[in-house]
Amino acid sequence: MARGPWTVLSVWLAIGAILLAGLCAMARETEEQLLQRIKSEQNPVKKAKDEIKLARLKFIQVHDAYLAGQTEAATKLLGTFVDTLKASWKLLQGSGRKAVKQPEGFRELEISLREHVRSLQDLGQNVSYFDRAPLAKAAQELEEMRVEVLHALFPGDIPLPRKGSPAPPAAASPGSPTQVR
Repeated sequence: MARGPWTVLSVWLAIGAILLAGLCAMARETEEQLLQRIKSEQNPVKKAKDEIKLARLKFIQVHDAYLAGQTEAATKLLGTFVDTLKASWKLLQGSGRKAVKQPEGFRELEISLREHVRSLQDLGQNVSYFDRAPLAKAAQELEEMRVEVLHALFPGDIPLPRKGSPAPPAAASPGSPTQVR
């Protein structure tokens, strides 16, 4: 049986893909590994980044629990998820670093908060109307925290809203029924 160069190449590519997938799976950190590293880490920025990674894992658990219909467990996990991101923000605030001059950690937190707010909103569209309130509350908390992080990164550029105040109304587009004539 004759083997052409394409057959040998495809076999090597398949083996390479399997090895690469295995290495990627090994590179993923478990919750226990992250908790251990958070516990032992002395650098507040690295610790905050690890908290962000842990929050990603917690969000996956929240997502899976909601989609499995386990709303009580999901709500508890949601609280842990939000607390993890709050811990990251507190670490950065307590680090003594100025976000304007040393944005490392602050940038990552802002990006994570923005992504998670969107993910919570998307998840809210996939769960029962009656189960959406905790998701909306968590998204609102994360958005408020994100505004604080942005204010730390860009002081003076973004006005801080007062806690509990409603968001400013969106401007009506021309021709819309809500436009004042």
